[in-house]
Amino acid sequence: MVTSDIERIFREEYGRAVSVLVRVCGDIDTAEEAVQDAFTTALERWPSMGLPPSPAGWIITTARNRAIDRFRRDATREERYAESEWVKSQTEPAEEEHVVRDDQLRLMFTCCHPALAMNARVALTLRLFGGLTTPEIARAFLVPEATMAQRIVRAKGKIRDARIPYRIPEERDLPSRLRSVLAVVYLVFNEGYTASSGDRLTRDDLSKEAIRLARQLRALMPSEPEVFGLLALMLLTDARRDARTDDDGALVALRDQDRSKWNRALIAEGLDLVRECLRIDRPGPYQIQAAINAVHSDAPSADETDWRQILALYDQHMAIAPSPIVSLNRAVAVAEVEGPRAALSSIEHLGLGDYYLFHAIRADFLKRLGRDSEAVVAYEAAIKLTENAAERKHLQRQSALARR
Repeated sequence: MVTSDIERIFREEYGRAVSVLVRVCGDIDTAEEAVQDAFTTALERWPSMGLPPSPAGWIITTARNRAIDRFRRDATREERYAESEWVKSQTEPAEEEHVVRDDQLRLMFTCCHPALAMNARVALTLRLFGGLTTPEIARAFLVPEATMAQRIVRAKGKIRDARIPYRIPEERDLPSRLRSVLAVVYLVFNEGYTASSGDRLTRDDLSKEAIRLARQLRALMPSEPEVFGLLALMLLTDARRDARTDDDGALVALRDQDRSKWNRALIAEGLDLVRECLRIDRPGPYQIQAAINAVHSDAPSADETDWRQILALYDQHMAIAPSPIVSLNRAVAVAEVEGPRAALSSIEHLGLGDYYLFHAIRADFLKRLGRDSEAVVAYEAAIKLTENAAERKHLQRQSALARR
């Protein structure tokens, strides 16, 4: 076993282990420390002893034992026995899968408590649930790493000081926290679908975990159409995974993808969910984004895409939830319907200079207008802002084409 194998397991199992240990310890920092200690021990032992039959169980058990040791070390003699026995009673090595899932939902809703600022809720849950590093979360939010680190520390302190309970809220309280939870799930999915850094375009473990959690939320909240919309959006997007890279691992743009590689089972499930959203008729941002992806999925080829319908859906999105990112995505549809000149004009004021996709999309518009030298400058700006090797390779190819 090499270090990369342990890093992969860390990505896959960190969130589960922390979720269980928060219940065990009653404190987020203690849970994180115990899980991190367990992975440090794994780095020391697994290369020689081999991968255990259940890596997740091994990590949870080891972290649990570390928590017991810490309680014993910090407690008085009278407290020691009671504390350690209580910790033992909270979890056993052979955890039932549904219990682990409940722990993950509890942790998500704890981190999405209304007492926390929205950006802190999302950032903390990404850190704890998804096992994303602070730099990865900072890139997802387009903020400096130090700013994001401070948000996470403050959020954990707020949960501790305000004694926010570690539980799934009562049914009457669920809708008020849903927006944050859905934002978390979608950001985890996006980090898996297009990794913010690394040699590979995707991190399949994160995307699968986000879809799994969305299914759990759908079961938990069957009357919330935005839950249906988010699940549909992720399924329709994930259906294109196998067509997104070429044999060299470079990104393939949507218009150039081999649509025979799209996963038709995921598309069918996603389309059924979109139809269910239409039946409920309470549109929200995730439902509209799912409908946009449904139009792409329905098109037999890129040339047959109904861009006018997509533009109309983006206009609806802007009416109920406007943002610079939505405006940028809308501009792609504008370019297809009204031409690249109108699209370019629509994005110049967005203030997204630190966002690599802004420069990449702008470069495409410039290239289509024959302004190749300006396109090259925009491509180079995008290349400097992305840390994903597959995306960088794609952008470098596009820049080279613009130079000819």
